[in-house]
Amino acid sequence: MRIVSGYLKGRRFSPPSSFKARPTTDFAKENLFNILNNRINFEETKVLDLFSGTGSISFEFASRGCKDITSVELNFNHYKFIKKCAEDLELNSIVKCIKGDCFKYIEKCTKEYDIIFSDPPFDLTKADDLPILVLSTNILKKDGLFILEHSDKKSFSKHPNFIENRNYGKVNFSIFKHNE
Repeated sequence: MRIVSGYLKGRRFSPPSSFKARPTTDFAKENLFNILNNRINFEETKVLDLFSGTGSISFEFASRGCKDITSVELNFNHYKFIKKCAEDLELNSIVKCIKGDCFKYIEKCTKEYDIIFSDPPFDLTKADDLPILVLSTNILKKDGLFILEHSDKKSFSKHPNFIENRNYGKVNFSIFKHNE
């Protein structure tokens, strides 16, 4: 895995082969960040990365200038890997790692974020509830974006807060925001 852009562009990190995470492909990640490049100022963006897995998305945001990233991961080995990579990349003051359940974090969080990215396991049935859960709390700023990575077998286009879907092979990103 590699960081595709920013000041850490080209830096590689490899999770152990025993990892159970399904990392976002470099191709999909690069395309998503090209879209975000035209919509946000990374240096002023607070990010929440749910179901962080390898931390790849958190590190990509950090490389592009985000200074406040919260990375939430339940699996202890994945959490340890993200923490170690953050230290190795000298990002420990930027990427705050939390070992915990993402659903509980959403319910109890009092902080507001500009972007919430969520990459739950594709077979997690509760993942379908994430747009409703995120958008019914105060953790996403009024002009913020919620990005849900999911398989090509799901569609969220009928959700009232859905604004667009981007498809990169088997990886889809559905983007949501608060209604105005």
